[in-house]
Amino acid sequence: QVQLVESGGGSGQAGGSLRLSCVASGLRTSSYSSYYMAWFRQAPGKEREGVAGISRDSSTTYADSVKGRFTISRDNAKNTLYLQMNSLKPEDTAMYYCAAVWGVSYSPLVEPAFTDWGQGTQVTVSS
Repeated sequence: QVQLVESGGGSGQAGGSLRLSCVASGLRTSSYSSYYMAWFRQAPGKEREGVAGISRDSSTTYADSVKGRFTISRDNAKNTLYLQMNSLKPEDTAMYYCAAVWGVSYSPLVEPAFTDWGQGTQVTVSS
């Protein structure tokens, strides 16, 4: 069972920045790089949506709503996933979740495609 633990959430002002981290443990194999990783978010009263995904070789994909503002990255040596969030907007307010799926080079950013999830970290952006 993979454990994913997010951190780095908090409150910020519109236009500001936050950086989220997600550390993985209990991996199916010793290779974190075998996992396709992603960030999702869920705002109150809304469905969970994919924000960004990253492959083992750091090919990335982003939701249109965050392109140019958010950057996903990974450090395979540290089993850690990051999300750098710049130019924050109040509509970025949500619980942010780290997600993983093993053994694929790409995955669409949809919930059913991912098998392992963190507990989430709250991001609140005020205007």
